[in-house]
Amino acid sequence: MTDQYKKLLTSLKFNNGQSIKYRTCLTPMVTYVAEKDGSIGDLALKFYGDRSDVAGLLITGAANVVQAGKAYERQINISDDKYISGLTRLAKVMKADGNKAVVQLHHGGKEAMWAQENFGHVESPSGIDFPAEAYTFPSDMYQPEELTETRILEIIAAFAAGAKRAMEAGFDGVEIHGANQYLLQSFFSAYTNRRTDKWGGSLEKRMRFPIEVVKAVKEATKERPDFIIGYRFSPEETLAGKVGYTMEDSLQLVDKIADVGVSYIHTSIFSHFDAKPKGYSQSFGELVKNKVGDRAKTIIVSGVHTADDAKEALDHADIIALGREALVEPQFTKKIAEGKPEEIKRSAKYEQDTNLLFTELGKDPAKFFEELDKV
Repeated sequence: MTDQYKKLLTSLKFNNGQSIKYRTCLTPMVTYVAEKDGSIGDLALKFYGDRSDVAGLLITGAANVVQAGKAYERQINISDDKYISGLTRLAKVMKADGNKAVVQLHHGGKEAMWAQENFGHVESPSGIDFPAEAYTFPSDMYQPEELTETRILEIIAAFAAGAKRAMEAGFDGVEIHGANQYLLQSFFSAYTNRRTDKWGGSLEKRMRFPIEVVKAVKEATKERPDFIIGYRFSPEETLAGKVGYTMEDSLQLVDKIADVGVSYIHTSIFSHFDAKPKGYSQSFGELVKNKVGDRAKTIIVSGVHTADDAKEALDHADIIALGREALVEPQFTKKIAEGKPEEIKRSAKYEQDTNLLFTELGKDPAKFFEELDKV
């Protein structure tokens, strides 16, 4: 172990006693590697198996907890017990090198393009005819249907059931996807959540849905005290020129979630790991870390391409997430541990705009990864 990367390669223990051997993680990405029905096949096993030693914590791409929340083709499915056998195979290959494997639990909300195309509707806190600017992909916009109280409770239960399936499949934990304009974020946002009942209105009421999801997941997995539970969030939101919530709002949310009890808080940004919100002297990661304190570990992502980047990013969080670089270099952390950081692969071809990258990936995932192997 080289001294300059000692901290990066030192194991980290979560508050529940579970630990990871490196302070890096494979960030959850849209990879289109599941089969058409969302089950696990050879492509998913190869993709994640190839990256079983890319980081100390390995997080799958989003796994839909209900079909009505499915966002894209070939998304991992965890909405039914019939998927457990495939997920068991996936957990085994991901953990082959002694790293911890986590499933990201997801509901696409108003961004659930697959659900719209197949069912003719999507689910959201409010049935508002949002302008195109309020969608990640404006060409796929549609007016969502407002969730009923009954349906809200069903979805909370579905997150809990997904967590239980992940546990039964042999995964070490789950990450709750509360970022990137998906359902949990839509409940937290004052722009997308126009409800006047207990699920919307004040900041405290808009926090209720994500907090209840966390509580339900904890309850469903309580037989495994060392089961990792993470929460991913986007720290700010402005849609169609309207502020959905601020950094200060997010800090109140992560404060509440840390009080409920999670293993880690994962900050989702697309700028750079040391980026700062406007008007703040500290980075997004530093602000979250300071707010959470010793109640949970923190993860930061974006702009980590080299061993030195990863080392520097540790000033902003406890764990460093690898996205595009994990695609290009499946042995990123392993090479650092072996004292070969200079051998980490880089490719300008895949250091493009993220949306462009995943658009190319979505056309033919098998061919994409075949070409990637040649880099």
